[in-house]
Amino acid sequence: MSARRDAYDAALDMAGAHARAWLGSLPDRPVPPRADADRLAPVFGGPLPDGPADPAEVVDLLARSAEPGLMAMPSGRFYGWVIGGTLPAALGADWLVSAWDQNASMRYPTPAVAALEEAAGAWVVDLLGLPAGADVGFVTGATMANFTGLAAARRHVLDRAGWNLDADGLFGAPRIRVLVGEERHDTLDLALRYLGLGAPTAVAADEQGRIRLDALAEALEAGGDGPVIVCLQAGNVHSGAFDPIGEAAEIAHRHGAWVHVDGAFGLWAAASPGLRHLVPGLADADSWATDAHKTLNVPYDCGVVVVADPGALRAAMGVHASYLIQTAGPGPADPLEKVPELSRRARGVPVWAALRSLGRSGVTGLVDGLVRNARALAEGIAAIDGAEVLNDVVFTQVCAAFGDDERTAAVTRALLADGTAWMSGSRWRGRAVLRVSVSNWSTDAADVEASLAALRRAAQRAT
Repeated sequence: MSARRDAYDAALDMAGAHARAWLGSLPDRPVPPRADADRLAPVFGGPLPDGPADPAEVVDLLARSAEPGLMAMPSGRFYGWVIGGTLPAALGADWLVSAWDQNASMRYPTPAVAALEEAAGAWVVDLLGLPAGADVGFVTGATMANFTGLAAARRHVLDRAGWNLDADGLFGAPRIRVLVGEERHDTLDLALRYLGLGAPTAVAADEQGRIRLDALAEALEAGGDGPVIVCLQAGNVHSGAFDPIGEAAEIAHRHGAWVHVDGAFGLWAAASPGLRHLVPGLADADSWATDAHKTLNVPYDCGVVVVADPGALRAAMGVHASYLIQTAGPGPADPLEKVPELSRRARGVPVWAALRSLGRSGVTGLVDGLVRNARALAEGIAAIDGAEVLNDVVFTQVCAAFGDDERTAAVTRALLADGTAWMSGSRWRGRAVLRVSVSNWSTDAADVEASLAALRRAAQRAT
């Protein structure tokens, strides 16, 4: 017999109460956690109990014990790394995904979530102006989106070179040169390592981190006629700057290269008429990667990979076995042909809910609002005595210094100790910086002003 509904009621009611309390605390609570992992480990660890416990009591223990160790990442005053919040419709959809408990690998057994993900993928392609008919896969994040797009690239360029990757593997294969901007994100190197392609060749970038077209052309000319992949960037993690994608893709394609775009957060500039000028020629690439849990604000985890040639993606990722009931003939592929996983949650469903709740104008408003808040923060930082904004604020990233490295680090420490806002320290172009990433849909003018006030206090304490 299937479990009765009332078997879940008490645990879900308890989880809902704690979730609402957590969400309700975000506008006012300090951002940093109050306890570290070492303090919490004994609370959750120790010997496994011999017998069962009441599910609602377990959920209550979990929530109460975890609360001191939770960072208020969904807060409108959290600007660390590049982490968005969660739109209400996306959160509700994610709860349903867990309740439905569908393994979203094949269209036949899970038609509802397959249809939802196909609709969400089509909307993403449309909003970003990517080629109609491109395949879309939903993965864990930008690292795996890059991995998946580059896996399609690897197979494609080796196939063109006459090498059967599926039959013969990489040993003895023609070496694939991978060209990247010198300020690419490190997850590109990680994905290449996973794929057995080794370290990439770095191409010079300008003062904002954009790949230089002359250096790219020179590197391609110097490399001969072997297989090559060019990785471009939509949104530098420090400056927010965008590579000249269309021009770079044209140069790369003249040399037979596959062009991949890492657009973890910046790809969504293409969804805004006012920001689309940042990504001219975006559709001329061959594959694209983004994180829906960054700019689009859906829950963890959800990355998106788009590949213009469905055949290349399906050849790289697809699997066929007698026990799998798969779609036959032309038309949409089973999800397992577009991602590295067979077993996975239906992570594209919150994307559908986010896009359906926002609509086209809402997506534009979301992206434009993030940029507007980033510019307001940059203006406020620049007005602080001794502060300097180091990048052109073209998107959602701000990098600032407060004099020498020692003082910049001191300001960063004082800000984090204050607890009002979270802005992470980093190094960019040889300098210590305070890095601000505006990624949360809920950040408003009051959050911006409270964050700037905290930063002014931090700068005074560090004087």
